[in-house]
Order: sequence, then structure tokens, then C-alpha cells
Amino acid sequence: MNSPTPSNTQLSKRQKMSTNVSQAAPLAERLRPSLLADFVGQAHLTEVGSMLMNSINNGSLGSMIFWGPPGCGKTTLARLVAKQTGSIFKELSATIVGINEVRPIFEEAKNALRLTGRKTILFLDEVHRFSKSQQDVFLPFLEQGHIQLIGATTENPSFKLTAALLSRCRVFVLERLSDANIEEIIKRAVIRLSPPSLQTSETVKSEPTADDNFDFSSSPCPPTPVSSQNLQPSSPLSSTSIPNGIIPKSSPNTTPLFPAYPHFTAAVLASITSLSSGDARAALSLLDMVLSAPKTTVEEKLIENLRRSVSASYDRSGDSRYDMISALHKSVRGSDVDAAMYWLARMLSAGEDPLYIARRMVVCASEDIGLADNQALPLAMAALQACQLIGMPECRINLAHIVAYLAEAPKSTRSYEAYNRAEAAAKSDLTLPVPLIARNAATSLMKDLGYAEGYKYNPDYVHPVYNGYLPLEIEGQQFMRRPGDTSGKLYDEAALKDWERERNGGKEWEGRSDL
Repeated sequence: MNSPTPSNTQLSKRQKMSTNVSQAAPLAERLRPSLLADFVGQAHLTEVGSMLMNSINNGSLGSMIFWGPPGCGKTTLARLVAKQTGSIFKELSATIVGINEVRPIFEEAKNALRLTGRKTILFLDEVHRFSKSQQDVFLPFLEQGHIQLIGATTENPSFKLTAALLSRCRVFVLERLSDANIEEIIKRAVIRLSPPSLQTSETVKSEPTADDNFDFSSSPCPPTPVSSQNLQPSSPLSSTSIPNGIIPKSSPNTTPLFPAYPHFTAAVLASITSLSSGDARAALSLLDMVLSAPKTTVEEKLIENLRRSVSASYDRSGDSRYDMISALHKSVRGSDVDAAMYWLARMLSAGEDPLYIARRMVVCASEDIGLADNQALPLAMAALQACQLIGMPECRINLAHIVAYLAEAPKSTRSYEAYNRAEAAAKSDLTLPVPLIARNAATSLMKDLGYAEGYKYNPDYVHPVYNGYLPLEIEGQQFMRRPGDTSGKLYDEAALKDWERERNGGKEWEGRSDL
């Protein structure tokens, strides 16, 4: 007996519901490419002969970790890899699920592999959010090959993922998208959004079809077919329209790039590219705002509204924080006061805690300036205290003071390097005894045992005296280098000439004659 056929009314309702869901999805989700050939950026991973492509072609994909900044294509690439390999695709986010939601997928993957021979790829976004014990649950299933994991993370896997999990995965680094990549993504998007009669001669990329044998059944954001209905811009952008609809005379930067959107000019495209900072998702969000604006919107007002809608990308718990403080510290160490001041301003403008920077400058005062300027440490401590007492925004002036002072101060790492040498010697044998002459004879028994016997109290003499303070096994080792001792230092003529050209106005370094 044949099953009843759904009525036209039921089909119409389902189609309407599907359309509503599609229209609610962000533009970046609706415009995801459906073919690996349409993927923009990350050429080192997607070009012919790359390790990833070879693994796909050879059927030896294995488990992977995609590490890269937001909006660089981690999720899209994972979906396309699964489609390319004909695998079942399951998508979860570690921000909203736990192990109880993951375990059923393991069983489903095992059954699917046994019954159909198809492998299952589990894409776990924000994989670094799982604890170490949660990450360990994946190990036996990855070991047995029941499932292939593709984890996506914006954090350094070396710090956030367990060694056991990393040993079973290959880490692929995705770079921030270049300006050219972002422009190409935007232009393709506008072409796909334009009515067919107003599309440019550029090729419109292929759309997903019902024949795409790709299981998104558990994906929280399943892809939707692109149509003229569900690709309409959805986010309004408040703007000022030109009086009477009169468009000013165009210039090279104000010439419309696409007939369907005359207000989308080269200047607007350049602004979106700059503001997105290599984040394709952010770029498409800005594009959605632009295309939603009235077509008579003044270009200057449009760009101004775009800039106001973007906040600085700075995560005080992520890699960007440590990258910037590293850049600041290295700039001070390299006596590049301009670069140091820039990174200081970048961090403070993004909302960094001034005490975090001040503490690093205290360390820098001893580590890099050291004995070359003994006023550096007291001044750094004063800057730290000023930040504690005054706070932002005024304490930015104190931080600028100490950063400039340290950057321009002479540098010496003698004390820092001396400690490192002494630490290496100490760790080599932590059982070496303190020489009797250097011990404290606090009791008569200790004196009888020879503690402090033969010790010469230095202040009693008008001349230097010798006491053996080190263990006999390392007696005579020199940890602190003498002033001016350049042993172990490098001389690189090419590096010196590069500095003379870039930082010394092409003049020779005055210290050349001393070498």
C-alpha cells in the first residue's frame, strides 16, 4: 500500500517555514560556498599538492585541528572537506554542548561505518572550551577510527588542548584573510545578491542543489539553498539620504561598482575591507548593512556609520593580548620608542588594564635595562604606583613616560643573564652542600663542627679578602660577566647594516670602531 502523498497545502507551509528560517540566517551563513573550488583564502591548505588536499585525495584525512582567527573560514572549510570526502557531517559547538550530547554521535558513527561504510566527521567548534577530562573522552574513538574529529579554535592548541588529543590530530593553521581575499568575498556576495538582470559579467558561483549528498542533519546552522528570496539584506542601517534624491557627481572612488547598488562605491568597499580586519564574517555583516541602506545614502555618512558599528578586536584572555604585550616589550628592548608607543596606545585604546602593562614595564626595567641605568627600576615602580592611585584615563600619561624612558635608556642584560647561568648550575645538582666557611654558626655545636671556621669578616679589612662561598664542585665558575665583556654576543654585518639604513639614517653606527 502506498503512503499518502502530502497535500499541496502541507508542502506550501513547509516551504514557507523553510524560507522563514533561511531569511533569519545571517548573510555570512547564507552565502557559504558549496564547493571547495569556491573557497576563498587559505591557499596553503586548498591549493593542489598541499598536505590537506593530498590527505583528502589519498583517503587518509584523519583528525584535525583548525587553528585561526575568527572569520577565516574554519567552519566552511570543515563542511567542504566533509562534502569532498563523502562523509557524514555532524556539527556541534563546545560552548553549548557537553559530553552527554557527544556520546550518541560516537555510537551513530560506529553504526554508520559498519552498515554503510561511510565515515563520520564531527566538527566541534570552540574545541578549546572542553576541559581536559572532556577532551580525553574522544581518545578511544579517534584511536579506533570510529570518528574523525575536526576541531576549530581561535586559541593556541599547545596551551588549550591536551597532549594526548594533539598527538592524534594534525594541526592546520589558518591565516587571517588578506585584503584581496576580503574584496573577492564581498564582490562575489554582491553579485549573488544582485537581481539577474543587473548582475555584472563576472561568473556567479554555483549554488547548493538538492543533489548535494551532504548530511547536515545535526548541524546547528544547516546550509540553505540560495535564492532571490532568502538573500535579501536584512539589517537596516540608519543613514542620511541625499536631499531630493540628487546624487553628487561621481569621482573614481564614488563610482558605483554594481548597478543594483549605486551607493556601494569603491570607497565603501575599501572601508569594509579595512574595518573587517581579515574577518570574512564581519565583512559580510558590514556588507549586509550597506546593501540594506537606501540607495541614495551619502557615501561619507555611510562610511561613518560603518566605522561606528565596529568595535576593536581585542580579547584580554586570548592570544592577541599576549601578542601585543610581546610587541611592546620587544619594541622597548629594541629601543624603538615609536613602535613601543604605538603598541601601548593600541592596548590602552582596546581597554587593556593599565596595571598589566605597568607590571610588564617593571620586569622590563630589570630584564633589559638592568645595570645600564639603575634609575629605570625605581621609575618603573613609580609608574606602577601611579597607575594604581590614578587610574585611566590619566595614567596613560604615566605609562607613556615610563615606556619612552625605558625605550631610550641604555640596555644591559648582565644581571638577568647571570641569574640564568646560576640557575642552570643550581638545577644541575640541587644536593651540593653549602661550604662550612659560609654557614651560620648559631650554636656551640655548630662551631665545634667547623661552621664558619676561617671566615674573614670583610668590613674588618682595609683590603679585599677571599672566602670560598661556592661549593667546591663549581668553585671558580663565573656567572656574572664583566662590564664590556662581549663574549657569546653575535656580530652580524648584514643585521648591522639593516639597522643603520632603517634606524640610523644611513649613517654608520658609532660603535663600529670599538669592535
